[in-house]
Amino acid sequence: MTLIEKPSQLPQAIGDALHAAFPDLKVGTHQDFQGAEDKTGVLITVEGNGPGIRSREGRKAHALAISLKAMVAPGALPFDACDLASQLMDLVLDNRWNLPQAQCDLPTNIVAAPSLRATAQTDYDTWTVSFTQTLYLGPVLLNDPTGQPLFARTWEVSNINDPDQYKPLAE
Repeated sequence: MTLIEKPSQLPQAIGDALHAAFPDLKVGTHQDFQGAEDKTGVLITVEGNGPGIRSREGRKAHALAISLKAMVAPGALPFDACDLASQLMDLVLDNRWNLPQAQCDLPTNIVAAPSLRATAQTDYDTWTVSFTQTLYLGPVLLNDPTGQPLFARTWEVSNINDPDQYKPLAE
């Protein structure tokens, strides 16, 4: 498994997983659906990227808001989009998309709902599955080449940033 270096790797990994799970369904980004006659498929969108709490290893956290828009062609059976959204929710649940566990949390805040049209009517041919997933990017900050955990109390050292003032944890 390769390390995650940038947030765009999450939607790419999600796309790969969706292609594998739904091989007959069009999966992609806004660019993949522009000018398409048949809008049936799953549109992957990153709705936002906010800060999160650093990982235990000290990597910076990026909480990505992801949406998967399940679209079916007009004239499809009633609730086909709802059924597709339910399948997407099942896939999203507990999925790290083959990304490293140390760098990718499980999805949270998973919700599915019918989309709204520009006219404020509910569009039951399009459902959106939204969730938040946190990625941890950057170098590990807690590298200790000796393999021994070290600590320092701020009131006992003159410079908390000086590694020579840290001492091993007592066993």
